[in-house]
Amino acid sequence: MQSNIKYIELPKIKDLRGNLTFLEDHNQIPFKIERVYWIYDVPGGEARGEHAFRSTTELIIPLAGGFTVETQEGNIKSSFELNETNKGILIPPMTWRKITSFISNSVCLIVTDSKYNEDDYIRDFEEYVESYKELV
Repeated sequence: MQSNIKYIELPKIKDLRGNLTFLEDHNQIPFKIERVYWIYDVPGGEARGEHAFRSTTELIIPLAGGFTVETQEGNIKSSFELNETNKGILIPPMTWRKITSFISNSVCLIVTDSKYNEDDYIRDFEEYVESYKELV
């Protein structure tokens, strides 16, 4: 079985005055942006995320610093070190994910294809495992 997680490289416009990166709906990412949020000031040793979405697709990008995203899709476990501000990962629904190993002053940007909906979250890993089994 193969992972459905994809690396996304965003445009990087280089300039002596500083670089510029952007993203647009249906251009660099395959969905309409419905929600954007960011995680920052994470104390050393802490993890964020530790959940799956039932139907939400998300793009995770490091805006500053870096971190590791640990994922699980059924039995497929992966780890992604993100530390380039124009590269992220596209995570499909029903993927358990945990964001760890934050470098000091990191900012994690998350762009999704749906608005916040608490019912879309699976926050218990055992519930995730059972829900994933029902899909296959």
